[in-house]
Amino acid sequence: MTTDLPLVKVVGVSASGKSTLVKNLREAGYDARSVSQEHTQVQDLWRRIRPPAVLIHLDVNLAMQRQRRPDVTWNQANVEVEQQRLAHARAAADLTIDTSAIAATDTLALALDFLHRAQIPHASTPLPPATPTGGISHE
Repeated sequence: MTTDLPLVKVVGVSASGKSTLVKNLREAGYDARSVSQEHTQVQDLWRRIRPPAVLIHLDVNLAMQRQRRPDVTWNQANVEVEQQRLAHARAAADLTIDTSAIAATDTLALALDFLHRAQIPHASTPLPPATPTGGISHE
């Protein structure tokens, strides 16, 4: 069961790569979960219920948000609101990665390097996909 492993939570602005990083970390055996901190005014949502052993914050610039999600109308005001909602988490983050100019594989490599250096235990086999935000866990 994944609750025996240290929890790694990932927060960040929309289109920063949270879902991809969580998926990849879980495939590497880490109990990683995404927190939709950018959509709430609850400043410490990231640490409620089960505080993480590690908090990773992802950032991305407006141009890359637009490129990654062309179906969404992004503007600087939206970005600033999300950044404001993430300020508490960003200040508490153990690792911040700007994903604007790097591939998902590079984001994963940076996160894995940090987790390895921090000696964060992980499973020897991939973990099942994380329950989507608001979903029900069947573990």
